[in-house]
Amino acid sequence: MIRTTTRRDYRLRRHRRLRQDVRGTAARPRMCVCCTGRHIHVQFVDDERGCTLASASTLSAEFREQTPNRATVEGARRLGQIAAHRAIDRQIREVVFDRGGFRYHGRVRAVAEAAREAGLKF
Repeated sequence: MIRTTTRRDYRLRRHRRLRQDVRGTAARPRMCVCCTGRHIHVQFVDDERGCTLASASTLSAEFREQTPNRATVEGARRLGQIAAHRAIDRQIREVVFDRGGFRYHGRVRAVAEAAREAGLKF
């Protein structure tokens, strides 16, 4: 029997390996980023309670009004700013960054850098 391993399988394997070390708490939630071909999603998760504290996405109305391009690096920068402002509104200043098994370049890096510039500490 031939086993085929897809790019998605490799990414999920990397994500599981990352999640062994990355845990979010109420004081320092996990900022997880998910990139698809069309959209980018950012969530701030408290793993102790198992709940999402804040989120932002390229699907949100606030993003769509200001940025016509969705899953581009420029769109990722704008989304990072929106996500950081939503987190700061909920008294979240420090986060643990979870790249979700995605390589830290391009859109993932743009989200992280924009969030740092907007005031979040990683």
